[in-house]
Amino acid sequence: MEETFVIHGDLLWSDEDRELLMLEDGYLLVEEGRCAGVFPTLPESLSELPLEDYSHCLVLPGMTDLHTHASQYGIRGLGLDEELLVWLKKYTFPEEARFSDLSYAKRMYTAFTEDLLHGWTTRAVIFATLHTESTLLLMDLLEKSGLVTCVGRVNMNRDGGENLCESDAETALRDTEEWLDRCKGRYTNTTPIITPRFIPSCTDDLMKGLSEIAEKYGLRLQSHLSENPGEIELVKKLVPAAASYGAAYEDFGSLLNPETPAVMAHCVYSDEAEEALIMKHGTYIAHCPGSNMNIASGIAPAARFLRDGAHIGLGTDIGGGSTLALPVTMKEAMQSSCLYWRLCDSNVKPLSFAETFYMATLGGGSYFGKVGSFLKGYEADAVVIDDTDTRNGQALSLLERLERSVYTPSACRVSAKYVRGRRLNLS
Repeated sequence: MEETFVIHGDLLWSDEDRELLMLEDGYLLVEEGRCAGVFPTLPESLSELPLEDYSHCLVLPGMTDLHTHASQYGIRGLGLDEELLVWLKKYTFPEEARFSDLSYAKRMYTAFTEDLLHGWTTRAVIFATLHTESTLLLMDLLEKSGLVTCVGRVNMNRDGGENLCESDAETALRDTEEWLDRCKGRYTNTTPIITPRFIPSCTDDLMKGLSEIAEKYGLRLQSHLSENPGEIELVKKLVPAAASYGAAYEDFGSLLNPETPAVMAHCVYSDEAEEALIMKHGTYIAHCPGSNMNIASGIAPAARFLRDGAHIGLGTDIGGGSTLALPVTMKEAMQSSCLYWRLCDSNVKPLSFAETFYMATLGGGSYFGKVGSFLKGYEADAVVIDDTDTRNGQALSLLERLERSVYTPSACRVSAKYVRGRRLNLS
């Protein structure tokens, strides 16, 4: 791909005020991996540049998956009539224990990466397992795909079940640093991220040690927060001095740091005080509506978080969620916000389509910097969607085509993907 080129198609993107912008039959100028302008007609000065022509296709910013578990790809759709803590013990932990076997890990992680590559996602924040070798294997596969990701070697030293529990905090911290050392100089698009599974899986000394490692290496953190009532009660017992689940993370040191923002998945039961703590530290909320409904965790107040100014994006949360398709997560986010408004708080109006699209693109993408929009200066991540089969001969507006594509993504085809201005190989 040339460093400077033009993409032609039906463009849709969000601005920083969460407004949905549209330009039918438009032109996107890409210069050295960044968006450099959108035009209704191609300027004469650009007419000699290489043109990537996607006439009559939707051209969208690449979407960001803020929370998913690559190691749970093999159990997606299984056991989803159980609640979180039971489901973890019956399905998740036994499955993750299998990733000590590199042949099994390669099979599952290859399938996961291929699925992610061929969807609407260009960036993702991902849990692996506590196994260093298979975590590096996942990182290698993602690096080769061209997607931009953060990947975490999971830490857990209590209550993990058979073959999925590190012996003690000292061993876990040593193994984490060894993993980080092996990552140095190895990747361009793949970044390690500190990953305590969640407080019930990690002793206090492990959490404090991970805080020190995060500070030492200048790394970010991903974990889970206020997902399920049973989980929250367990955290109260394990960390009784903490004012809340979120405050427990804060009390362990620099795990929450506005200079290296964390991603916290779920926040279903985060009240106003915990939301204020989240915003104080610039923490990103990964809203995972499919998972929250599947394993009966609850309905997160996503619209409230967004309108209060919190950083919030979407997460597929495989395997609590059942698909890596972010359009499906968009649909689930809108549906769950309707239920929250109707059943929980009538003052919190449901998410609009424009707000949900923003969360999937610029809202989550901003975790990676200027990502998730076609605004000038943003990194040129783009997904080309052929929605021909969704139209049924109807004269739909550009907005209607996008709405229908989000609700019927299986009828669409991803024709091309770009990350940082480079076209990915989808063959």
